[in-house]
Amino acid sequence: MTELVLARLTLVEVVRRKVVWALAALTVLLLALTAWGFAKLPGLETAQGGLTTGQANLAASQLMNLVMFTLSLIVALGTALLAGPTISGEIESGVALAVLARPVRRISVLLGKWAGLVVFALVYVAAAGGVEILIVRWTVGYTPPSPVAGLAQLGAEAVVLLTLALLLSTLLSPLASGVLAVGLFGAVWVAGVVGGLGEAFGNQGVERVGSVARVLLPTDGLWHGAMHALQGDSLLSRLGPESVGDPFVGSSALSAGYLVWVLVWVAGVLALASLVYAQRDV
Repeated sequence: MTELVLARLTLVEVVRRKVVWALAALTVLLLALTAWGFAKLPGLETAQGGLTTGQANLAASQLMNLVMFTLSLIVALGTALLAGPTISGEIESGVALAVLARPVRRISVLLGKWAGLVVFALVYVAAAGGVEILIVRWTVGYTPPSPVAGLAQLGAEAVVLLTLALLLSTLLSPLASGVLAVGLFGAVWVAGVVGGLGEAFGNQGVERVGSVARVLLPTDGLWHGAMHALQGDSLLSRLGPESVGDPFVGSSALSAGYLVWVLVWVAGVLALASLVYAQRDV
């Protein structure tokens, strides 16, 4: 199939880009630093002596979520920088004209590039996130209750953002599409923090800001779902009511309805990108 060939070519092209190697180096550095930090965690002393197993697990779960958030930022930057130039960059360079001169449908080109980027994002999340979970297990002895679900939702977050960046790439220049995608990612996360503050103070109007933002762009909703999967209800109960509104705490698992909405959102944005690309002059 044309889509599979284009997906493979897109994946090869992505791996060759210098930004990927820069992100890989940054990830390796982050994992090395966290390995050193988590190795020091069991030896920490408190006023009552060394950390208990429960205290070490609680600290490890919270620190791991901070690391996973950093990894999600790296994924956000990487997918935006890679997906942004995918369409608009080829149009500006004239590559798109050469490709589309052949009997290749534009929707096939778009779907093939999207599939290649999705494979790259999912492999990155699985590899980096999986190594981080193993580091925590080896150094602290803590294993998240649902690591597969957590990584799957982080991967879905990356897919949502790269789909948005691909849509923007059909409308804007490569730089503008990448910057706007990252900006929207950050804006939705801030809206989630604001919504969390509204929840903590019982202000439904402010809380609704975060809820609406998570519907319009599901990245923050998926992030909170991933945090819950990596922490679980048992550790969350130890944090107590003070954790309500904490941007690094997932208070509940994502509902089936929300996960269905994520699938609908991705399909809708991808369909819109195909429509815009089909009508754009090359």
